[in-house]
Amino acid sequence: MLIAAVDDFGYNLFFLLHMVAILVAFAPAFIWPVVQAQARRSGHPLGPEMGLAIRDNWNKIHGPSLVAAGVFGLGMVGLSDSVWEFSQTWVSIAFLLWFLMLGVVFGLLPWNERKAAEGDNEAAQRSSMFTGVLHVLLLLMLIDMIWKPGA
Repeated sequence: MLIAAVDDFGYNLFFLLHMVAILVAFAPAFIWPVVQAQARRSGHPLGPEMGLAIRDNWNKIHGPSLVAAGVFGLGMVGLSDSVWEFSQTWVSIAFLLWFLMLGVVFGLLPWNERKAAEGDNEAAQRSSMFTGVLHVLLLLMLIDMIWKPGA
């Protein structure tokens, strides 16, 4: 019954868009910390221009992709023929985690990335910490969506 209820074109389209948006939203959270650490270790910091480009990408590409991922996820719940309900615990947990992610991506990372690009080492450390928080939130979101507590 579960497969039949969510196996239609609209649901699958939203699922595809949901997955693509997640990839676009979270790829930099895994790639940029590695690039930045390698640049620092090699004695070639990325410099202010690259730091500002990273910050601008959070605001213009990755953040909006995170918003889109949530919107497509909501659409999937709505299109699931009552298999998934907004009142289910796992959906509420997903909402909470999504709002926390939005807070990190739009509220904490851009400001710290800007300060880090200006040479503030403490801001660079905070950016690394906030990126780690984003990783943990993504892991919790994946656990929530795989095991669906309260479904």
